[in-house]
Amino acid sequence: MNALIAAVRLDLLLQWRYGFFYAAIFSVLLWEAAIVVLPDGLLGPAMPYLIFGDLAIVGFFFIVGAVFFERGERTLFANLVTPMRFGHYLGAKLATLTGLSIVLSLVIVLSGVGFDFSVPVLLGAVVMCALIFLLAGFISATPFTSISDWFIPSTVVIAVLNIPLIDYSGLWQHPLMYLVPTHGSLLMLGAAFDQVTLDPWQWWYAIGYQLASIAALSWVARRAFERFIVNREGTA
Repeated sequence: MNALIAAVRLDLLLQWRYGFFYAAIFSVLLWEAAIVVLPDGLLGPAMPYLIFGDLAIVGFFFIVGAVFFERGERTLFANLVTPMRFGHYLGAKLATLTGLSIVLSLVIVLSGVGFDFSVPVLLGAVVMCALIFLLAGFISATPFTSISDWFIPSTVVIAVLNIPLIDYSGLWQHPLMYLVPTHGSLLMLGAAFDQVTLDPWQWWYAIGYQLASIAALSWVARRAFERFIVNREGTA
């Protein structure tokens, strides 16, 4: 527990140093600008899209930025020769950035619709969606040593995670959408604002599939870290 707390403190310090909090504020201001121009009748329906978009930015791109900053400064290599375990390293990033996602989501929602939403459903959706984006972003960054090399391949990952937006918006609905775990996130976000009514099986799917996906992505993240970072950095 002490090692995890120390890892969280270090991660918060690094995020401050890298300017992540300023970037988070800028991200919120963009969504706030959208809230200002939207008619009151559209704020409720727009909330799932705004929250999902913010989670994609903070979740996917922030952790990628952290990985590349740490590789560039050799911070990752320094961590490899300390008692810090991978679980502490990744756990600290997931905890801090998920916490940041929760704060940003609440700011957007409260400024848009006040308290007219289901708190437990929203928080559950935000946490699980944030973890999926974070883990996917982390995995996508590990094979590459520079952002320029990572950028084009990453568009495939972020595109797949955003495909459920097509289904949720009604543009094209297909059962295959349920294979993408962020589909469950959107269903829960819609339910949080009374935009969709979920059947019991959809609740089981949304929660269970996302949790299973988080577990699977965590396992892949460990393997990717060992293969692309530990082995390469350790022999560099």
